[in-house]
Amino acid sequence: MLGPVILAASRSDKMRRFVSAAPGTKQVVDRFIAGETVEHVIPIVEDITGRGLEVTLDVVGEDITTVEQSYAARDAYLELIGRLKELGLGECAEMSVKLSMFGQALEGGHELALANVRPVVAAAAEIGTTVTLDAEDHTTLDSMFAIHEELRKDFPQTGCVIQAYLFRTEEDARRLAANGSRVRIVKGAYKEPASVAIQDKPGIDKAYVRIMKILMEGEGYPMIGSHDPRLISIGQELARRAGRKLDEYEFQMLYGIRSEEQNRLAAEGHRMRVYTAYGTDWYGYFMRRLAEKPANLLFFARSILTKG
Repeated sequence: MLGPVILAASRSDKMRRFVSAAPGTKQVVDRFIAGETVEHVIPIVEDITGRGLEVTLDVVGEDITTVEQSYAARDAYLELIGRLKELGLGECAEMSVKLSMFGQALEGGHELALANVRPVVAAAAEIGTTVTLDAEDHTTLDSMFAIHEELRKDFPQTGCVIQAYLFRTEEDARRLAANGSRVRIVKGAYKEPASVAIQDKPGIDKAYVRIMKILMEGEGYPMIGSHDPRLISIGQELARRAGRKLDEYEFQMLYGIRSEEQNRLAAEGHRMRVYTAYGTDWYGYFMRRLAEKPANLLFFARSILTKG
């Protein structure tokens, strides 16, 4: 029941100021955010990839309000790609982008976001990696999928994300699984109305399994974004039944969560990618992490109480 409340708070400037000023916040933020700058995150990327895992990198900060900020977001990703190129990390580090950060919600936002993300996708391709378009709230998805389709004309490896809790997602999964694209499935971390999204956890889990089955039986490359041991086990079984080799799908987990399980899956030969976020505008990302799992919220609350 706390999840929707926390998601609502993620849009509150008053809560943003309170959380940012709380004495225990930094300790918890550091658990989920890998640093504020490229120079902070690069050693973490080197550590993760040195342990046989891969990464997808997210420069946080989707709540932009000006065109200039959208250009700054584009340039931040281009700077990141330049550093990955210098260090030869392109093949094991991809990027995850939120189109809202590239101006999708501004006037003329669809065209602006496409214009901003295209050079990022092109630069990623030049160093042997790719970009995945993150899913946001349901009102943005038609635009996201249209941009994904447009980018794939020149960069067919471009990925996208689908969210199990939305009623539309099974149909989206069938369409995407049929054309060889890279698709990450997640449960969903935005506050959505009952008219468009499943509201109960058992229902979301059942939808997640149905969608995994569609992806595993399709022609695309499934990316299973989950920390749930049961769903991970089901994903392994669905892959086996579909005749997929270990390099024909992957698991993804968030930086700072279930690190031992990440290492275990990699040691078993699975492709394991760590979703690693960094940047100064961490609030929205951080609040969604709290909403996803009560244990994260309890950890935060304990940190505030012990530091206050």
